[in-house]
Amino acid sequence: MASGAESDVSDWELEEGLPQLTDPFIQKYYEGRGALIEQEKSQRSDNSFRQSLTPLAATACAIVSRIRAEEHQTLWIDGHVSYPPVPGINHYPGMMFALAKPRLEQSKTYQILRKMPKGALLHAHMDAMIDPDFLVDQVLATEGMVIQASQGLNTAEAREQASVTFEYSRSPDSSNSSIWSTSYRAGQLVPATVAADSFPSGGREGFKAWIVSRSTLTPEDSLNHHHGIDAIWAKFTSCFMILGSMFRYEPILRASLQRLFRQLRDDGLQWADLRMAFVAKYWKEGQKKPDEGQEALFQAFGEELGNFQATEEGKGWWGCRFIWTTLRIYGKKEMVNHMKQCIAVKKAFPHLIAGYDLVGQEDGGRTLADLTPELFWFKKKCMEEGVNIPFFFHAGECLGDGDETDQNLFDAILLGTRRIGHGFSLYKHPLLIDLVKQKKILIEACPISNEMLRLTSSIKSHPLPALLARGVSVALCNDDPAILGVGRNGLTHDFWQALQGWENLGLEGLGSLAENSVRYATFEADQDNKEWSKDIRDGKYGEGVRAARMREWTAQWNEFCQWIIMEYAEYAEDDDEA
Repeated sequence: MASGAESDVSDWELEEGLPQLTDPFIQKYYEGRGALIEQEKSQRSDNSFRQSLTPLAATACAIVSRIRAEEHQTLWIDGHVSYPPVPGINHYPGMMFALAKPRLEQSKTYQILRKMPKGALLHAHMDAMIDPDFLVDQVLATEGMVIQASQGLNTAEAREQASVTFEYSRSPDSSNSSIWSTSYRAGQLVPATVAADSFPSGGREGFKAWIVSRSTLTPEDSLNHHHGIDAIWAKFTSCFMILGSMFRYEPILRASLQRLFRQLRDDGLQWADLRMAFVAKYWKEGQKKPDEGQEALFQAFGEELGNFQATEEGKGWWGCRFIWTTLRIYGKKEMVNHMKQCIAVKKAFPHLIAGYDLVGQEDGGRTLADLTPELFWFKKKCMEEGVNIPFFFHAGECLGDGDETDQNLFDAILLGTRRIGHGFSLYKHPLLIDLVKQKKILIEACPISNEMLRLTSSIKSHPLPALLARGVSVALCNDDPAILGVGRNGLTHDFWQALQGWENLGLEGLGSLAENSVRYATFEADQDNKEWSKDIRDGKYGEGVRAARMREWTAQWNEFCQWIIMEYAEYAEDDDEA
């Protein structure tokens, strides 16, 4: 009897003349196949990062790959001894976030990624980052906070659909009219504590649960894709109104900022470029009337940022800036007035304004092409006022192919955006992909947000791997974690979903995405386009703040890899590089 590979060859295979894996011409085919795969991988945006890995980092990445493979045979196997099945749910790697979340936080890979230095958060809306349950507690503990609605909230339907907001008032309504009754008049200011204690379904605890439900997307919201994008955006927009109104009073804002900075730093982040729609009124503490502009809010923000950096927890927190955002649904007059506010705040707080953007549902708002006259006016006005406010546009956050919303990508590039928010539909445009690479434009990818807002059914079908394969620079971002029901600020959930869902990524791919975030952060708020481009090209080999922080991040990455090797030594193998 033959031995080795020949022993596995059956008589019928020999009779049919079936080629064997060991045949030279089959081996030659596999060599060509492997070379083709490697050739494609060499074009990936993370290829240079992978090639520069130290032996220690390569070992750590191999360890995480083994742990991930183990979890595919345990964490994702329904009925495994450690993970009992959940009725009605089939678990698999890269499944819908809302369904995966209860299980993901039990995993070893999640605990590893919690420790990872993640660099900078480049795309997040502060209006949607403060935990709703924390904000409700703050509202109920703060004297003078009131609630108002667009109608009496006397039915379950009204409580689900009516417009509801909070604000500060020194003179709430004294008519004793209940917001939960038919006698309530739209816009009446009712003390929040009074409304909470008289909530018809469970008193104060029921009130808190109701506000949380009105200001977050539920798993059912994200799963019901058949209702379409417009429906989920209607709920999404209403969440912003409620959440944003709760922290526009100075004491609550200051407490919220400290909580936000702590959470981001605790998740391994060191910088944040925050977006915010400066629309709602803002009250200084005890003030009878709201501020006319946004200067008082920025004053408080700057002070709290400095306060946090002076604490033990704030060590290593590089800081953050705002990308001023205007609602894209505004008409020309509103748009220009809001742009004027942006310029005024930039002049008053030049270190806190990093750029300009337009927000809101792209499909439901004005396109960049339609807004071009106002945008050119804005750039001219900036020059006249002696300020530099570059563009960081949302674009391509849509399903269209060639419609006017999809074409926002063309205008974003032509108008000189430094980064593109979402860029979900970019993969359909090979010419634009080449331009994005040529112009060194980074894509701020938000896969969990895209899933929750019904652009994709899960991370498995997200187009980001196509962009990475084509060599596009990308950073992972969390967008709106409080509304999306993530449960905490930071990027660990987004990193974990990407690691589990995409075979080609691995820890080394996540490392490249984190390094990109540092490379493209707005560390220096007044760089002109030439200085910005040079900094991006030079990376850690350049001079200045960006290069220094990229080198600092690299040192942290190597320390993190060393921790993995020490903590998970049982997953190391003899042939690992070390």
